[in-house]
Amino acid sequence: MRRLILLSMALIIAGCSSTPHGVDCPGEVATISGQPMGKTQGHIFDLVTSFSVSKGGVVVDSGRLHSLDRFQYVPSAVTSEGYYAQRLSDHQFRLINPWQDTMITWNCPAS
Repeated sequence: MRRLILLSMALIIAGCSSTPHGVDCPGEVATISGQPMGKTQGHIFDLVTSFSVSKGGVVVDSGRLHSLDRFQYVPSAVTSEGYYAQRLSDHQFRLINPWQDTMITWNCPAS
């Protein structure tokens, strides 16, 4: 009986501490005005109130996304690198680099 209780507790703890695995998402690179520049791929970790993108060993974390009204304003933040991060929908994420006049929009598959 004691083993069963310990096993149950271990499973509960392991389930609660699991980390998100992320998903590979195709991305579109464009100028801020919308001129297409190409395609890319990124690995998105969606944490609802924030997200991170990794590619080639580089990780950019959005930080906590803010919106005064989610129905009227896109949840967004400025990353520590100075990029503008946006959560456009449950499956669409964007990073904007104002210094290079570029933005990348990732469209992730629905789970």
